[in-house]
This record gives sequence, structure tokens and C-alpha cells, in this order.
Amino acid sequence: MAASSGYPALAELKGRDFLSSTDTTAEQTAALLQLAADLKAGRTRIDLAGRSLGLIFSKASTRTRVSFTVAMARLGGQTIDLNPQVSQVGRGEPVADTARVLSRYVDALAIRTFAQEELADYAHWASIPVINALTDLEHPCQALADYLTLQEAFGELAGLTLAYVGDGNNVAHSLMLCGALLGVNVRVGCPQGYEPDAGVLEQSRQLAGTRCSIEVVHEPVAVVRGAHALYTDVWASMGQEDEKAAREAAFSGWCLNEELVAEADPRAIVLHCLPAYRGLEISAGAMEGSSSRIFDQAENRLHAQQALLAALLGGT
Repeated sequence: MAASSGYPALAELKGRDFLSSTDTTAEQTAALLQLAADLKAGRTRIDLAGRSLGLIFSKASTRTRVSFTVAMARLGGQTIDLNPQVSQVGRGEPVADTARVLSRYVDALAIRTFAQEELADYAHWASIPVINALTDLEHPCQALADYLTLQEAFGELAGLTLAYVGDGNNVAHSLMLCGALLGVNVRVGCPQGYEPDAGVLEQSRQLAGTRCSIEVVHEPVAVVRGAHALYTDVWASMGQEDEKAAREAAFSGWCLNEELVAEADPRAIVLHCLPAYRGLEISAGAMEGSSSRIFDQAENRLHAQQALLAALLGGT
């Protein structure tokens, strides 16, 4: 079937970019999650035979690279890894030229880079869909997988509370924005000075309206109390390696451990976008415990990105 025929909310996404969680409406985000669930369960099939996805990854990747490659293969298409180190991209060819040329060769681009502005430049010059595979500002594909995992655990998303414990980084930004669209209360807990971007926080609150709340909390127990999902990420993201020691000191007491899990809702699940450093941002017990859905969450990158590719490329 066409991605839009069984999921009419997705019809308007064909040919569009996905640079931010806000590039889809609440209805479209919910439909993407439903399509992902149906693809995962084998209830529907989308055919992208003959289509090609180009990957431009300036940042290292395991899950994003593999999940996009396998997602495209399962849809019948192919992926081309345009490693900047072995292409003219890495030798300084202008984005304007690269984007226009690649638009003649492939049907979509997934870009993993540092600056959101570079991603926006590709989208400006390309005539094909451009997908944010991670920037320093957002990680919207990760958020789709995260909320798919939460949906699997609880069914209805509206009214749930997700507690994010750690640095107010790109993952936190996308969790806030996507959560606001889906009616999920999102609490971000972090030490003073490590809050999410103020602009993203305000945008999330405007999107949430009266449906849900978006909060920033500076005490670990307060952020997790009663929550349905406990989420953490590394304290020093790619490009912040020089800050590692200072960040470990600042985040002392912020490890997502069994004591914090005990403060959450008895049904709460534990999430981490990986890679994880046991004993720093998460304890081994929390990561490997019965509440952990971390590896289901990692798998769901594949299914969420299948749904996104099907929608953007108008699969049949």
C-alpha cells in the first residue's frame, strides 16, 4: 500500500524535509508511530524498490548508520554511504554544489553533522528530502524511536510523564518537542548550567499548550518521582570530549541508578539512546534490570526510520 493510503495524515509529508521534530504535526507524528508499529509487526508492507538513500555522516555512528541502511533495504531500496573522508565533501566542495548534484543521483539524504545550520543549507539547496540523522541541536529520529518504545509499554501516550536525567542536549531537545506534540509530560533534570536551550524550551512549551507540561528540574529525585519513563544520555556528547572531566564532576549524584528507579511509577521503563557508560550516567543495575527497554528502544530506530522513509518518499 501507499504510505499515505492507510495513514492519510502522512500524505503531506511526501517530498518534505525532516530537520526537526516540529516538521511533523501532532497527527503526523502519531501516524508515523502507528506505521512504525505496523511495519514492525508485519501488518503492512511498503515498497521503495529502485529508490536510493544517501548518508552523509560527519559524526561517528553505529545505530543511526546501521538502522538507516537496514530500514532502506527492508523497504526494497538501497543506501549509499557518502563518507566525507572519501568524497569531495571532505575536501571542501560547497554544500550548494554537493546538494544539487546528489539530488540528481539519490532520492533522499540523511545527514549527521554538528551544526543545524549545515543541515539547513543542504535542505535549501537539495531538491530531495533531507533528514536530520543528528545535529548538535536535535536528534528527531531518536525521539520517534523513544516514543514508539513508550507506546509499546503503555499504549496511550497522552498523559504519561517522561523524566530525562542528564545534560540538556540534542536528545533532550527532541524529547521535549516530540513529547509536546504527543501530549507527554517531559521533565528534564540537570545541574545548574546544563539546561536545555532556552529557545527550544520555550518552543516546546508553546507546542504543549495546556495538553501537557515541559519542565526543567534541578534535583534528581524530583525529576523522576512518579514518572513512567526514566531516560538518560551521556554527559559529554561528541565534540565535548575536552569537557569530560568537568562534566563528570558537575553531574556527580545524577547517575540513573536503582534508587532513582524506585522513585518512579512501579511500571516505569528505563531508556538510554546509547552508547552508555555504566557507572557514570547510568548504573549497570538500572541498565540491565527488568525495567530496562534500552535494547528494544535501539531496535525501534529501525522501525521508526522505515516509517519516516516510507512517508517522505511516498512508498507504495
